[in-house]
Amino acid sequence: MLEGLRRKHPGSSVAKIISWRLFQFASEVFLTVFYRLEVRNQQVVPPVGPVLIAANHQSYLDPTAVGCRIRNRQIDFVARLGLFSNKHLGRFFAFLNSIPVAEEGPDTAAIKEIIRRLRMGRCVMIFPEGSRTETGAVQPFKRGVAVLVKRAKCPVIPAAIDGAYQAWPRHRARPLLWRAPKIRVRFGEPIPYDELMADGPDAALARVEREVRALHQQLNPAAAPPTPTTTTPTTTTPEHADTDTAETAT
Repeated sequence: MLEGLRRKHPGSSVAKIISWRLFQFASEVFLTVFYRLEVRNQQVVPPVGPVLIAANHQSYLDPTAVGCRIRNRQIDFVARLGLFSNKHLGRFFAFLNSIPVAEEGPDTAAIKEIIRRLRMGRCVMIFPEGSRTETGAVQPFKRGVAVLVKRAKCPVIPAAIDGAYQAWPRHRARPLLWRAPKIRVRFGEPIPYDELMADGPDAALARVEREVRALHQQLNPAAAPPTPTTTTPTTTTPEHADTDTAETAT
């Protein structure tokens, strides 16, 4: 039994794994009660082995909305480095298995840490847009994420979320709780590493972006069609971060 628990998050203590699961359960209850959370196809996430989940980024609710119904393992997230400067918040983010990332410029240390955790056999969620959307639409993926995808040498699972932008857009300090929209999440099929990298890292990132856009349009048919888009030329890290407020798993 204990060995089964440890497989859910290699390298973590049983006590921490259980505590994290309790937080996950509380988050699921919160999202279900207030946002009627609907998650589809989460069973595609393998129970063991390294894997990246790449999702669009609508609000602070995204990490738990995407991850709270993945029950066969725990998920590591990426959070803005500045959040760790607060002692209490820093401990909380560490408890949530967050990976700190610099707010500007390439962060090789963050990429190395993500690779290290993947090599431990963990599952890491990234938001390749780099920051929350301003409009609810999927934004172009940051080209620097291609470096991570290349070095990760593991399957990538595209995922999409819709409704979280309406529930907690960037201009609001707090989320809507009453008369809030429904939040829906859909996972795509895992893309094997060799298949993904067949035409190089840039093509790999473009494919992940197309699949995330297609999943988002399935959730929201009024969304922009999943046409091929050019990733932004700026080399950035796959941060789940922006420059104003917390981008965490809460």
